[in-house]
Amino acid sequence: MERKSAAGSIRNKERSKKKFLDAVGKILKTKGYAGLKVNDIASTAGVDKKMIYTYFGGMDGLIDEYIRSQDYWIKVTDDKIDKIIPDINDGGKQFIEEMLLSQFDYVYKNKEAQKLLLWSISESRKSLRKLIDTQEENGEHIFDNIFEPHFQEKSEDFRAVMAIMVSGLYYLNMFASVNGSIFCGLDMNSAEGRERVKKAISFLVEQSYDNL
Repeated sequence: MERKSAAGSIRNKERSKKKFLDAVGKILKTKGYAGLKVNDIASTAGVDKKMIYTYFGGMDGLIDEYIRSQDYWIKVTDDKIDKIIPDINDGGKQFIEEMLLSQFDYVYKNKEAQKLLLWSISESRKSLRKLIDTQEENGEHIFDNIFEPHFQEKSEDFRAVMAIMVSGLYYLNMFASVNGSIFCGLDMNSAEGRERVKKAISFLVEQSYDNL
């Protein structure tokens, strides 16, 4: 009986934590980051606000965990990278092309991710700083193990290309979601427009590997 009780307690805790995380996402989508208040989150979750402190140690812990659950690049963990490194014979070309294409679709479909991106460039916050630092740490692991050995003295140039591509894909998705869908004459909300961008991604990756 004691084991069942303990297991039930763990399941209840996980359910309540998920309710809080879902509530953060719902508020972020509807009211923006300014609407993330303890009472509003607890009310939306339908869970006593004291549990925010019990489960997450407070609002910062809750926001930290939510951010980690939503960001695309932060999900590229060291384990995932370590698993593919032995299979890379093309300098990471196929890997980075697939990652960029996946990121383009992920941000487009995930309104919460879009709000997080907007939040990260609009407000200085400890939780967001942690997100950016973790992204950079994961990025360094990828560059050190995959791209540096291939590009060698040209690796800094490849970093610059990636910086433009990643930030550009973020912006195109946020622009299409907020201020209309036409950018440089392409409809970012149409299948045709997005397919052209994807072909451009593949083209730029190809050019980087051929010419750097």
